[in-house]
Amino acid sequence: MNEIIFFGYNEYPILFENEPNKIIKPIQFKFENENENENEKQIKQALLSEFSTIFLFENGKAIEYSNDSKQNPSEIQIENIQKVTVGHQNAAILTIEGNVFAKGRDINPNKPKEFINISSLIEDKNDRVIEDVVAGYSSVYLLTSNQNVYGIGSNLSNQLGLDSETLKKTEKPILMMKNVSKIFSGFSTFAFLLNSNQELFGCGFNKFGRLGLETKETKIKKLTKIQNIPKGKIIDIQCGYSHSIMLIEDEDEDQNPKRKLYSCGYSQYNGLGKNEHTYEFTEIKSSLFGNDNIILDFSVGRQHTLILTTKGKLIVFGNNEFGQLGTGDTKSQSIPIQIELPKLRFNENISNYHVSCGFNNSFLYYSPFLSSFSNLEEDLIKLFRRKEFCDISFKTENGEIIKAHKLILKYRLNQNQNQNQNEKLQEIISKKSIKESNQIFEMIYSNNSKINPILYSEIKEIINSNEKIEETMKKIYLNENENEKDFIIERKEKQYKFPKLILIMRSELYRGMFLSVTNDTSNKVTDYSELSNKSFQIFEYWIYSNQIKDEIEITQEIINELDRGIDYFQLNQTNPNLFDLLIKKFNNQN
Repeated sequence: MNEIIFFGYNEYPILFENEPNKIIKPIQFKFENENENENEKQIKQALLSEFSTIFLFENGKAIEYSNDSKQNPSEIQIENIQKVTVGHQNAAILTIEGNVFAKGRDINPNKPKEFINISSLIEDKNDRVIEDVVAGYSSVYLLTSNQNVYGIGSNLSNQLGLDSETLKKTEKPILMMKNVSKIFSGFSTFAFLLNSNQELFGCGFNKFGRLGLETKETKIKKLTKIQNIPKGKIIDIQCGYSHSIMLIEDEDEDQNPKRKLYSCGYSQYNGLGKNEHTYEFTEIKSSLFGNDNIILDFSVGRQHTLILTTKGKLIVFGNNEFGQLGTGDTKSQSIPIQIELPKLRFNENISNYHVSCGFNNSFLYYSPFLSSFSNLEEDLIKLFRRKEFCDISFKTENGEIIKAHKLILKYRLNQNQNQNQNEKLQEIISKKSIKESNQIFEMIYSNNSKINPILYSEIKEIINSNEKIEETMKKIYLNENENEKDFIIERKEKQYKFPKLILIMRSELYRGMFLSVTNDTSNKVTDYSELSNKSFQIFEYWIYSNQIKDEIEITQEIINELDRGIDYFQLNQTNPNLFDLLIKKFNNQN
């Protein structure tokens, strides 16, 4: 299920031994002995720094290619890795348990190539559970579960938000700001922090307006509010060596989601997508960004940018000295252009492709684990936060509104007095912050008390925690709520309505279709006419319950029919999957 495409400076003589040091057209990247260990090779992230390349796999393991070594990659000896982030001279890893391990010259000077646990160095023990981590040029930023941000590493350019004359670097995390929702940095000696009110702050090196601040000060010594932010929600900001690029999401006049890119900073290296320096974030305009061509993913390297759209276009601009734009030459591009890609193996689901820029090279790779979460509970959380599926409102202590899905509450709360349980839940939410309320609904949706055991103790009396999601979904959708079945599957001129959320849980194809930022799919149909009645009955029952009815006899013909559908609709993401169940039942019968 892997596909990795590479172009730019060739740092992999083992893998590209017959290629020049500048690979100017996209080519396939393959791991050593890939077929011998295929189950561990489903990629989740691909990251490139100047000194190494790290691949994270869906099983929580990672390998690293060191650019100064001719040897095979080494496995990183950290378990349960959730995220990897790299800067210029460092790398950091976030684990599922909320620990952060980092390495680099300014992180661990005595052993710069060795990962150390930096989250354990936070003085406040209540702040040691980390939700997110972002690496900068020579520093690392940690976002704790209490929404506090800590910085560690170099502060020579004030990128930790403190005066560099008194603190040039720190080997322990220092508190930078409270009430933060997101951190942004990259190949840069500056950083942005976004608070829960969507106010943006920056600190660090600001020559030529890298931070979007028009000031004569080269170094911004303390976190400063960035003014004149474009209208809309800030989705991401990525920082190159001398510029920043911001992704904003807003709605057009028909209330359809619309994404735009804005840039600021120094244009000498063509990194802005336009020809002039800009001291505040201004839009990158191009006819390539049409109304029906929405930005799925983007990545900023030292001086170049890749953008992937819903139409499967790969749009590039910036420095191309080493072929890192994949244009077939080494001519830099000051404005966005589209490049030609080789045929993609999974092009029917472009939303599961991602781009990653290094210092002088680039990756395009397939990973269903970034755009669509890797397990059922996270899928539910993401799906039910979309406004079209949220239909019960709750008010937090500050009067903020948080919405929930009535069907989830219907089966996740105790059933006997459902209305009373909603009222009890409102009473709890009314005394909580928006962050705590979000955690409460995450625990309700996923039945995972580990998210916040203290909060869980307050809601456990109203939660029905005994039923599996699949079993209860089957009860609700097969027996009760006809109006919630909102996607049509057609076979032999008869139409069947299925809930989007069930299809998302079972099929990567539908997952990409419904969880993408593209247009509404409620009126589309899928034709299953080639399935026989018995095969379709098996398919329908499995979609809801992840089981096969005991009384159904499995034949080789049924296996062959469903095997084609399994492959096309990518139905293998649950465990056990449909094909395994078919084979097991077939073998037991015979």
